[in-house]
Amino acid sequence: MDPKEESSADQEGARERGLVYTWQAGCCYPDPERLPGWSGKIVLQAAVGINHGVLLSEDGEVYSFGKLPWRVELEDAYISCPVLEKALNGQHVVTVAAGSFHCGAVTEGGDVYMWGGNSAGQCAVANQAFVPEPKPISISDSEASHPLPIRILQLACGEEHTLALSLSREIWAWGSGCQLGLITNTFPVTKPQKVEYLAGRVVLQIACGASHSLALVQCLPTQDIKPIPERCNHCSQLLITMTDKEDHVIISDSHCCPLGVVLADSHSECHISCSSLETLERKSITSSQGDDCQKTLTEDQTLAAAEYDAASVFSNSDAQEDSGISSPGNLLIMDKVTTKQHLASLPDHPLNEKPMDQQPEQHSQEEDLTACLPSPPGPGTSALNSLVVSCASAVGVRVAATCEAGALSLKKVMNFYGTVPGDTVSPPSAGSPSLDGVKDSREEQVRQESMQGKKSSSLVDIREEESEGVCRRLSLPGLLSQVSPRLLRKVGRAKMRTVALTPTYSGEADALLPSLRTEVWSWGKGKEGQLGHGDTLPRLQPLCVKSLDGKEVIHLSAGGHHSLALTAKSQVYSWGSNTFGQLSHLSSPTTVPRLAKVCDDKGIWNIAAGPDYSLFLVDGEEFQPSLYYSGREEKKESDVLPEDSCFKNSTLLLNCSKLGYISSVMAGGNNCLALVDKNIMGYIASLHELASMERQFYSKLSAIKSQVLRPLLGLDNLGASSTVQLLQEMASMFSKLCYLIGQHGASLTSFIQGSKEAKNLAVLKHSSLFLESYTEYCTSLTNFLVMGGFTLLSKPAMDFLTKSQALLQDLSETNEEAFPLVEVLNTLFFLPIRRLHNYARTLLKLATCFEVASPEYQSLQDASSCYETLAVHLSRKRKEAEYTLGFWKTFPGKMTDSLRKPERRLICESSNRGLSLQHAGRFSVNWFILFNDALVHAQFSTHHIFSLSTLWVEPVSEESGNTNGLRVTTPEEQFILVSSTPQEKTKWLRAISQAVDQALKGTTDLPPYGVSGNIQRQEPPISRSAKYTFYKDPRLKDATYNGRWLSGKPHGRGVLKWADGRMYSGMFRSGLEDGHGEYKIPSKILNKSDRYVGYWKEGKMCGQGIYSYATGEVYEGSFQDNMRHGHGLLRSGKLTSTSPSMFIGQWVMDKKTGYGVFDDITRGEKYMGMWQDDLGQGNGVVVTQFGLYYEGAFSSNKMMGTGVLLSEDDTVYEGEFSDNWTLNGKGRLTLPNGDTIEGIFSGEWGSGIKIAGTYFKPSLYDHEKERPKTLRKLGNLAVPADEKWKAVFEECWHQLGCEQPGQGDRWKAWDNIAVALTTNRRQHKDSPELLSRSHAQTLESLEFIPKHVGAFTLEKYDNIKKYLIKACDTPLHPLGKLVETLVAVYRMTYVGVGANRRLLQEAVREIKSYLKRIFQLVRFLFPDLPEEGSSIPLLVTETKGRRSFCSGKNDSRPESPEPGYVVTSSGLLLPVLLPRLYPPLFMLYALDNEREEDVYWECVLRLNKQPDMALLSFLGVQMKFWPTKTCILGENKKCTVLLDAWLQGHVLPNTKDACFASAVECLQQISTTFTPADKLKVIQQTFEEISQSVLESLHEDFLWSMDDLFPVFLYVVLRARIRNLGSEVHLIEDLMDPYLQHGEQGIMFTTLKACYYQIQHEKLT
Repeated sequence: MDPKEESSADQEGARERGLVYTWQAGCCYPDPERLPGWSGKIVLQAAVGINHGVLLSEDGEVYSFGKLPWRVELEDAYISCPVLEKALNGQHVVTVAAGSFHCGAVTEGGDVYMWGGNSAGQCAVANQAFVPEPKPISISDSEASHPLPIRILQLACGEEHTLALSLSREIWAWGSGCQLGLITNTFPVTKPQKVEYLAGRVVLQIACGASHSLALVQCLPTQDIKPIPERCNHCSQLLITMTDKEDHVIISDSHCCPLGVVLADSHSECHISCSSLETLERKSITSSQGDDCQKTLTEDQTLAAAEYDAASVFSNSDAQEDSGISSPGNLLIMDKVTTKQHLASLPDHPLNEKPMDQQPEQHSQEEDLTACLPSPPGPGTSALNSLVVSCASAVGVRVAATCEAGALSLKKVMNFYGTVPGDTVSPPSAGSPSLDGVKDSREEQVRQESMQGKKSSSLVDIREEESEGVCRRLSLPGLLSQVSPRLLRKVGRAKMRTVALTPTYSGEADALLPSLRTEVWSWGKGKEGQLGHGDTLPRLQPLCVKSLDGKEVIHLSAGGHHSLALTAKSQVYSWGSNTFGQLSHLSSPTTVPRLAKVCDDKGIWNIAAGPDYSLFLVDGEEFQPSLYYSGREEKKESDVLPEDSCFKNSTLLLNCSKLGYISSVMAGGNNCLALVDKNIMGYIASLHELASMERQFYSKLSAIKSQVLRPLLGLDNLGASSTVQLLQEMASMFSKLCYLIGQHGASLTSFIQGSKEAKNLAVLKHSSLFLESYTEYCTSLTNFLVMGGFTLLSKPAMDFLTKSQALLQDLSETNEEAFPLVEVLNTLFFLPIRRLHNYARTLLKLATCFEVASPEYQSLQDASSCYETLAVHLSRKRKEAEYTLGFWKTFPGKMTDSLRKPERRLICESSNRGLSLQHAGRFSVNWFILFNDALVHAQFSTHHIFSLSTLWVEPVSEESGNTNGLRVTTPEEQFILVSSTPQEKTKWLRAISQAVDQALKGTTDLPPYGVSGNIQRQEPPISRSAKYTFYKDPRLKDATYNGRWLSGKPHGRGVLKWADGRMYSGMFRSGLEDGHGEYKIPSKILNKSDRYVGYWKEGKMCGQGIYSYATGEVYEGSFQDNMRHGHGLLRSGKLTSTSPSMFIGQWVMDKKTGYGVFDDITRGEKYMGMWQDDLGQGNGVVVTQFGLYYEGAFSSNKMMGTGVLLSEDDTVYEGEFSDNWTLNGKGRLTLPNGDTIEGIFSGEWGSGIKIAGTYFKPSLYDHEKERPKTLRKLGNLAVPADEKWKAVFEECWHQLGCEQPGQGDRWKAWDNIAVALTTNRRQHKDSPELLSRSHAQTLESLEFIPKHVGAFTLEKYDNIKKYLIKACDTPLHPLGKLVETLVAVYRMTYVGVGANRRLLQEAVREIKSYLKRIFQLVRFLFPDLPEEGSSIPLLVTETKGRRSFCSGKNDSRPESPEPGYVVTSSGLLLPVLLPRLYPPLFMLYALDNEREEDVYWECVLRLNKQPDMALLSFLGVQMKFWPTKTCILGENKKCTVLLDAWLQGHVLPNTKDACFASAVECLQQISTTFTPADKLKVIQQTFEEISQSVLESLHEDFLWSMDDLFPVFLYVVLRARIRNLGSEVHLIEDLMDPYLQHGEQGIMFTTLKACYYQIQHEKLT
């Protein structure tokens, strides 16, 4: 909350925050004083060293005070008034740190500045004892290919070293000493280096003591945990050992290679360290002593041994409390430079047994009693079994026997917390190097390892679901605190109860709030035990402090020689030097973390460790923090010390009622410092209250979790597995909520130490997280309650509950003795929900500190109402659950038991006779029960359940005589309920409507935030999505439908699955398939399924679709009434791509009927003709791959009656046939040379034919006349072009809404087009590849109908043309679909075997027929388009002056004769159609003209060998037209040899291709055009280019005569070398507009044609 934001407080109020108080350390009754001369800026953070301190003000400036020997001219002075560090001006500093004699600061950009004492390189500056003012330090990753500067988040300074935590959560170190954690022995390190050992782990905080370092690291997610090998990689000792004593067995997993032993140490030290393994007396405790199990081992039994680096072998990376045995063995974390320990000299010491240190501590019960259940299903049970197996193998069969005898109880099978029960030292392998060799081998190893540059463990994925510490090392983390054989057996057995309090956190929460899944790592000098590993050895590399795993440490502080760790449960663990009692506990040894006894049950929330004392900030009265102190005290004469001076209890140092609210404390050398806020407007007090309450609440929830939930879950015989599952679910949600509260407590603690801006409160910022967690918990709890959870528990848990009655009553805050236990449990588990009211109240309090208009007020107010709404909503949920539970209890029985479900709640029921069925019999019983998910209609012995999601209810109209009737509609039934009174009717109508509405929303759990809970929609929607299984309907029996509904019928998109495997997915209308859908029918015989994708109508396939048969056939086309009907394509054969046959044509009622083309690929025949009932019947044409051509009549797929047969060599037979290719009857055979035979023929074509007839040899004259006649007859017996593909055109007319071609309403047609476009566009949204062909914009433009008013002009004609081009471009438009289909059928007909030259005329006729029929469609849509052949008058303005070619008069448009522009179907439609049909058509032309063109081409090649001049003179071009300039490659160059020189008889110049080059180039473009009109334009342009060239050389105007022009044009044609000129000429001739033949272009075309024939007959002399 900035002063700016704090609208209600005046400027003075802003000065009441971030006040700095200091006092002398060790003083019993200090008198904190304000820093003298401080300007009154708000201090956000402070840090103190031995004799100096630094302050960070709110505006990012840094001030120093105290002794600053590094400052010039201030070497000996003590500066009491803070001075500004000017070198940092302009840098916005966000955090500061102070070491013993140096300081550091981090700016907003992540840059680090250091200054102060630098004797050990701790300021990262080389060869300089002091750094007088802040100096930027460069930190960059040298390993990266491009060293980028590393951005820093946090700094920590020790005496001779500095650590920095980077943005990527890695630690960088510089300075001197092993506390750097770097693999080096050359000090000082002045270039910051990364602590590779923790690279890849997420480090949350760092702290520096005088000579040691601490890091708080987030646990690895469970998946990163590798299985543990049996033996150590380095010294080959067994990692898990087991020792059998007389009456107990000791299992130990604490082996680890020693690391960090000072190498100069003597052998004796080594002996001691390796062998003095503390073991632990194991008393035989029978498993029935359930109570004893509460007093668990404390974590202090540790190895005084050489640092058994077990932590790193089993670095329990995730030790939250859990029931699982897991193997978190991150062997990755095995110390990289582990020495191979020389163990050969070690004797096998008998294991010393010591009584264990029994300190019954609340927390350790709670933490160690992790087990309540057998382990998780995964690694758990098997790990335990394998453990027992390995135990047996290690110790022999005796163990197993002992187990069975039941005398054994593993008090804590493998105590994780450093409680090392013992370790057998197996004899080492002979090859171990001696100690002298250790150093070399170690250095060698360091070198190798660093070369490989291994990173430790993999990165943490915060979204990993955490099992509460699934990896607590290979220990049974206290399956209860003792494991009896019974329990061991139970683990093997109980697979059902495998989840304990698993999901203690959600990834989302871990990303937004501080993680509680942490480990503490320490390294550096350990003389005083300050590393916490149970010994006093130094560590060169970070090592995990195992005993703090699972303790949820959230903050670390390192003092001179001791360390403090603050947990989420507001407890402090301390370890290290305790000379002055600074650890605040008396437990020994002090080399492992112990719980500090600071004050009775008050929460500690901030700690600071000084050189030899500790400060604790504790929640005091009225949430005002109190400050406690333990450690060195300065004696004054007057002081009477209460106790022996070696240990003081922590003393209450300041009860800060006078000071204000302390937000954080710092401990330096002789001075302590506190930052204090005054309570302005109650804002600060409310924040402290919120934080304090949340921390207490977490402690309470943790206590419930460990002391009630775990034991409950651990009980045997909890009843039905479903109940156990519900209990586990509830426990797991409780656990998740508990974890969130813990995180929130931690986040509030850090919030109070920061800038305290209201908008950053987690409960405000991430409110959804809290609301969801509470809701989830409440849901699982009420579900458990409804199933009679607590009542069911009371029996098996009786024993436990009665013993813990006091505890339960204390936890649940109920005092009455008579309260039944079930009620106590009920209250206890509903406790968290009361917390929501507190949130709401506190947020409201905070809101009142702001002005009503401010955004802060608004957001706090809104959040408050959200929490309040949820609280009310959840209490309503609880009432509903209790009401439902009452119902189940009132009506026990088989039927109600079958209806009882955890999430089902009762809304109302008609046992009061308030509702009955209309027309029910006198004696029938009709009982209606309305639940939140179903309406149950119960009769005598039967009951029917109607799901609410498919239930519609409406009042019956008054007229029908039922005044109080309700009509209930379900998918298969409809009935009327009659209520006794109108009030009853209204009540039921409202109840059912609301229940249906809720069931559809599916958000019964969350209230409508921000809205008061009562406003609800009364009417549920008539149209909705739901799932339903049919049970009556004969067509749909047992089918399941999932999709949209409307008033009891499937309507809209949905999926219908039948029991036999059939499935329909698509659109429905009124309960039937209607619209586009996909249908699959499995075929049992073929093990494949038929599949249909296409359109439906009223439950049947109707419209376009694709049907893929299981046999491999595929039909694409039209359907009607589930049958193939209309135009369609059927491919048959194994592979559709190489299908042996293909039919495209018309179908009627599933049969081929009408015109169709059948391609029999195996026989190499193609039939094009009429069909009847799947057989070829009527006229038709057959072509074969051998070039035979037949046309005539067919009957039942056979040629019958008269026909014409042509072979490849032009032999023709006309006559009668009886069977395929069999001649039978009268006929006439014409041979290629014109000879004919007439008579009676019989026999098969191609295999000898008997003839009885006459042979004619015609005269030459007859031959010329006769022969073309036969060929002219082709096509007479074929199907007329207009009869072909009728179905295709009919479909298009139907799409436009016309029954018959040309009959129908034009506007309706346009509507249909718009509808087709829109629906198709919607449907193809999912398949963009279809839409890319017809871009969305084209579609949109097509939805506008071109409007025509007034006379028809050329402009309108052009608009129609543009519209058609667009329409034909998209298959979504009916015309586009038509064109696409026509192109497909045309190609199918004339490609492959159909590419037969005899079919050319058929192909041309077919195109003309297409044009005619499409033109009819276009004229129907555009009625003002003139009919074929009429002309559009030209407007005068449109006449552009252009010189005519042959005459001098002006002409407007090349194609048009004078009167105007002629409208023709080919002019309008060929540009659209022909480019698509061009390849097959041109192929036919090429085949037909092959012989002619070969002759022509030979001639062209011969003549083109001539140079220009020779060719011009050979062709008889007049001299005056010979160009004087020749044009080479388009560039004009003077001809080197001038004409006159040539005329004087000089050598012929051999230029080639130079004359008329532009005209030649122009003519060559004829092959790149498609339509005759375009080709004619090219010819016209060529003529213009010729006259242009001639004009340039003649420099005068002239008119061509044909005699002059022809030779020149012939030259151009020859030089153009067009290969298929004959085909081009014939194509133009066949398809050009008739009106053009006599115009200018017609004449030019005739000239080209003449040139073509001339070249063929040209004789070269």
